[in-house]
Amino acid sequence: MFQIIAYIKFLFRSTNQHGVHSPFVYNLLTKCIYKKYRKRDYNLLFDFRDFMLSDNRTISVIDFGAGSRVFKSPLRRVSQIAKNAGISKKRAVLLNKITSYFNFQTALELGTSVGISSVAIAANNPVQLISLEGCPETARTAKEGFKQFDLSNIRLKVGEFESNIDAIIKEKSLSQNNTFDLIYFDGNHQKEPTLHYFNKLLPLAHNDSVFIFDDIHWSKEMEEAWEEIKLNPKVKVSIDAFFWGLIFFRKEQEKEHFALRL
Repeated sequence: MFQIIAYIKFLFRSTNQHGVHSPFVYNLLTKCIYKKYRKRDYNLLFDFRDFMLSDNRTISVIDFGAGSRVFKSPLRRVSQIAKNAGISKKRAVLLNKITSYFNFQTALELGTSVGISSVAIAANNPVQLISLEGCPETARTAKEGFKQFDLSNIRLKVGEFESNIDAIIKEKSLSQNNTFDLIYFDGNHQKEPTLHYFNKLLPLAHNDSVFIFDDIHWSKEMEEAWEEIKLNPKVKVSIDAFFWGLIFFRKEQEKEHFALRL
């Protein structure tokens, strides 16, 4: 019920490209998000998603964060995880288009699940993706899929987010490329962990980085987390797309918030 009410409120306050006066956001909408695509350009992404949707094996899943509103048992079919917890085809295409539009070279994902969003970032893009997953069985399933489809630009790390993030921050500090172009947050739909990971990873953003938060209207506390993120002084542009929240750090822009129907 909460999400239904939140969506009705979103519809009343949101707009499309015709209500946008920022050239940066207008171009993002018209040249990327709303631009028509050829299905054949996304065959790899669609084939991977279909591969997971047809996998009827049962695995034991460890839930972290807010848990699942759909599954009551830790024993789940991979196909059902892909259907209910995996990213939709529309959002997968959108994530792939955004990665291509900004020409991301480095990306970090918090929450691999069975890997559909990972492939949405990595497929046919020159990006090197690090994806973090807490559940060993889910990660093993995703890794098998990445190998099956020869997705060598995805590096999957299994274990607690905190220790893996610490290791990544240390690794980045020793590298010339010490930032990420994209960070996709989809591993914990609770307020405090979301804000904690955001603040911890904020130093790894550069002027043109993009952070994407999944399910910002999942609950009242996730909406509160989104509001705090928007207010951060380093955040210049934010887009509430209902299912996602996108933030940009462009110092050359005036601080502005948009609610857009993507």
